[in-house]
Amino acid sequence: MSRDRFGNRIDPNVSYARGALLKDSADEVRRLAQAGRVAADFVTRDGIGKIAICTGNLRFYPAAPDDLNGLCEEWIGPGLYGEELRQAALAHLGGQGHEAVAVVNRTSAGIVATVLAHSGGKAVLCLVAEGDRSHASVLRGARLAAVPVREVHDLAAVKQALAEDGPALFVITPVTSELSMLGDDLIHDAVTAGQDAGCVVFLDDAYGARFRPVLHGGGASLSFGADLVVTNTDKAGLSGPRAGVLCGDPAALIPVQARAGELGMEARAPVAVGALRSLQGFTPDLLLQEVQDGRDLADALETALGAGRIARSALGPKIDEQDALEIVLGMAGASRTDLVPAEVTAVIGMLMLQDKGIVTVNTHGQPGGRVSIRLKPTTGAVARAGGAAAVADCLMSAMQKTAANLQDKTWFTATLFGDT
Repeated sequence: MSRDRFGNRIDPNVSYARGALLKDSADEVRRLAQAGRVAADFVTRDGIGKIAICTGNLRFYPAAPDDLNGLCEEWIGPGLYGEELRQAALAHLGGQGHEAVAVVNRTSAGIVATVLAHSGGKAVLCLVAEGDRSHASVLRGARLAAVPVREVHDLAAVKQALAEDGPALFVITPVTSELSMLGDDLIHDAVTAGQDAGCVVFLDDAYGARFRPVLHGGGASLSFGADLVVTNTDKAGLSGPRAGVLCGDPAALIPVQARAGELGMEARAPVAVGALRSLQGFTPDLLLQEVQDGRDLADALETALGAGRIARSALGPKIDEQDALEIVLGMAGASRTDLVPAEVTAVIGMLMLQDKGIVTVNTHGQPGGRVSIRLKPTTGAVARAGGAAAVADCLMSAMQKTAANLQDKTWFTATLFGDT
């Protein structure tokens, strides 16, 4: 039984400790509802122009007014925009021209539908960078399919698992949400090994489709020869809306589309049109600006907390949830608490949202998402919050207020869920 450094049992389904307040996904939904109320109060007070999205995900709707009257029509629209969408996705992902494209309402929906369509009653093999994990939707899809997941981190382990398990589906995560990255050579060799073993090979390239080529000179997603690739339309320089774009071999994609349609996971025409415009609006400069804002924010947090307290990623700073709890304990002059790290970081996020309109995964993340404090500023977010130093000051203030109320469960409950 795995435990964190405070002795809390880690839930293997989400890879962090559950507590008495955030004990399951239902409590995280309640926390998300409270975040909506806090954000609404902030907008009423300060205006939506002051909201600073630091989740790494922009979720605007970039469709033009003319799109609404034709392409967004539910029955005829898909036939009108379908080829334009396919060409935009192929250009974005580096397709060869024969690939098919589908849009689903979330990247997670595409992952779950792929697992259901292609796992074939066998263990799902996953390749992810050492020290990190596949997206939680892989595990959830596997539970729905009633199959196990085997996670590996290098080519030798890939080959061993292919020989021992005979999987039907091989999921590769080139870049995780923590921005841990696989090298191009490993991706290529793993795809080849998987296909030689008869697997459907699926790249979860939500971040990687832009992160690797723009920042590291890596290959385009479809250049590795995988059967299927998914990316999303609101991360790493894309504007939103929230959606997943699946692209690949039609024979592999059609069964996924079928499962997505059966389960209501497909994107309706307005979302698909937004995805099309998001792909068409991407330029590398948008991602490069987010990188610079992330560096400025990391510099400001190092000044406030000290260089050893934060980790830097290409898109912004991170404080591990256990490190965050240690900082708060130090501020409180305490050695222990009954709260788990995820509860403390959720409260810190709620206070930042309340004070400066800073949106983080700690308030707005879906159940099972990461619970570390990750500040990945989207375009213009740092400026809207008053600059990098103001964001750092806001985080420090939220930590100090959390420390001052560390033993007050009533205050924590009200902060996380509201008075109701």
